[in-house]
Amino acid sequence: MGYDGISLQNEVSVGKIYSIHYFEYMNDFSFDGEAHDFWEFICVDKGEVSITAGTRLRTLKQGEIAFHEPNEFHDVHANGTIAPNLVVISFQCDDPAMDFFRKKTFLIDDTERNLLADIIIEARRCFDCRLDDPYLQNMPQKPADMFGAQQLIRLYLEHFLIHLIRRHSNPVVLRRLPGRDSFGPMTKKSDTELFHRVTDYLESHLCSHIAIHQICKDNLIGRSQLQKLFRAQCHMGIIEYFSLMKINAAKEMIRTNRLNFTQISEQLGYTSIHYFSRQFKKLTGMTPSEYASSIKAMTERRR
Repeated sequence: MGYDGISLQNEVSVGKIYSIHYFEYMNDFSFDGEAHDFWEFICVDKGEVSITAGTRLRTLKQGEIAFHEPNEFHDVHANGTIAPNLVVISFQCDDPAMDFFRKKTFLIDDTERNLLADIIIEARRCFDCRLDDPYLQNMPQKPADMFGAQQLIRLYLEHFLIHLIRRHSNPVVLRRLPGRDSFGPMTKKSDTELFHRVTDYLESHLCSHIAIHQICKDNLIGRSQLQKLFRAQCHMGIIEYFSLMKINAAKEMIRTNRLNFTQISEQLGYTSIHYFSRQFKKLTGMTPSEYASSIKAMTERRR
C-alpha cells in the first residue's frame, strides 16, 4: 500500500526580515517617521508612546501592539514623562491573511509576548549588530551562535501572526472535562501563577534589600521550591533575577533623566554608588555613565 504525502498549506509565510529591534528610549525620544513597502509592527514592552499610523494618532500602552501596512506613514514619540521600551519588527509578507492586521491594534497575551522574546533572542544569535539602534536600516549577518537561528525567527514570527489572527477572529471555547484537575497542565498553570505572584512581590520590593529567607516567608514557599521555580521559568536564580529587575529599573530611571546616579542607587536600595556601578556593569556590560551616553547619543543622532 502506497502512502500519499500531504503538502502542508501555508496561510502566513514571512519572506524577508528587514529589522528586529528592542529599544530603550529616553522619555523625550521622537522619531519623525517614515513609510516603506513592507509590514511593520510596534509593541510596547514598558511605558507608553504616541504613534501616527497614516492619518490616525493614538497612544499605545504597555502590552499593546500596532501594525503598519506597507506604504503607510508612521512615527513614534515618547510622552516626555515615561521612558518606554519597545519591540519593533519589520518584514515582508504578501499573503491575503495579512489583511487582518490593516489599521489594527491589539493587546498581546503571554504566548505572544514569549514569542516576541524568542525572536529577539534568536536575532542576537545571528545578526552582527545592536538591536537597540533606531536608525539601523540593514542588519549584517554573522555565523549563528546556535543552529537554525534564522529559521526559528521566521517560524516564531509566523506563529506569532497566526496566534493573533486565531485569538481575535475565531475564539474557541473548550468544554472543561471532568476529573482532569490533577493532570500536568494544571500543575504548570499553578507554577506560572506562583511565579507571577513572587515576581509581583519582588517588583513591590525593588527599593529594598531582601534575602531569600524573607521571600520564602512572605510568599509561603520553600527555598528549594523557589529556586527550582525560577530555574524552570527563567533559567536563573531568584537573586540573579531580582538583581536584573533592579538594573532594568535603574536603566529606566537613567532614561527618564530626573535623578543622578547616586539618587538612583539610593532609591533602589544599594549600599553604595560603587556597588551599584559594579552590578550595573556586570549585567549590562556598561557603566551607568556609558549607558546614559550611549542612549542619549542614539536618541539625538537625527535631531
